[in-house]
Amino acid sequence: MPVTSVESDAEALTMTLVADFAVGPERLWAVFTDPRQLERFWGPPGWPSTFDSFDFRVGGRATYRMTSPQGESAGGAWEFTAIDEPRGFEVIDSFADDSGTPIEGMPSMRMVFTFDGTPEGSRLRNVSHFATADALEQIVAMGAVEGSTLAMNQLDAVLQGLRAFAQGKGTQLEILDDQHVRITRLIDGPRELVWRAHVDPDLMQQWMLGPDGWRMTEREVDRIEGGTYRIAWEPEPGTEGEAFGFDGEILLLDEPRRMVQTEHMTGTDYPATINDLSLYEEDGATLVTLLIEYPDAATRDAVLDTGMVEGMEQSFRRMEREVLG
Repeated sequence: MPVTSVESDAEALTMTLVADFAVGPERLWAVFTDPRQLERFWGPPGWPSTFDSFDFRVGGRATYRMTSPQGESAGGAWEFTAIDEPRGFEVIDSFADDSGTPIEGMPSMRMVFTFDGTPEGSRLRNVSHFATADALEQIVAMGAVEGSTLAMNQLDAVLQGLRAFAQGKGTQLEILDDQHVRITRLIDGPRELVWRAHVDPDLMQQWMLGPDGWRMTEREVDRIEGGTYRIAWEPEPGTEGEAFGFDGEILLLDEPRRMVQTEHMTGTDYPATINDLSLYEEDGATLVTLLIEYPDAATRDAVLDTGMVEGMEQSFRRMEREVLG
């Protein structure tokens, strides 16, 4: 993981994040000054950001909003106060309303981004300066240490490029905490088609089958926010296993980039998960990212022990062969 430390200092009224990367400082500069690249990591998993404006000059402003799996929005605004290309820049970071106006009564902070060369590549230092101890304490209590760590640990995929980061590695699992896992898989094909494969019932039936020897028996999807779905499978003759299915509700739909839905095993009292699917295309390849929220660590481990990730890899290979091939 790139982040090596996140420390708050009550005397200096600062919070400092340090992260190391295997690229030069010019590459770090490019990522932090391009809103389209910033959107891929500025915000912890499950709260991706959208930059609505980015006027990169001293005195200019940038506005962004982060959207939760349930569709909640948290806004922010930067005012650029210093720019020293390519070594770093400074902003006043504020909580903001839907119009980008700083919210009265919420703390603002001066953030200093510094990009330094190292023998291995480069180091990011992000120092947030607070006006009062109460402001620092409030931000830390809101989960800033954990959130910033998770956010910056997403940066490797952006810096390296999708093919260098994920091609040939298959379906990858990261356990983020007791409740969250992130699953990624690079698909060699355009995002539009990969999206259709995930939402078109006829295409789903061709690949979303897990191990060989299973068939999809139900595939009903009401593809709107608030719509419901039901998918079911049964073993082919000669294959061991019992029929099962999932049902749920679509919480958020941003075609063809993101879909969030609940997932419950039909006919059981097992707790539902929240599955946050996002797709990003670069150079003709699409990175599929699935962030799953479990109710607790025990449920997480029980599901992972079923061989879910291996089954997903077989399904993705089938997608590449049957849908994209």
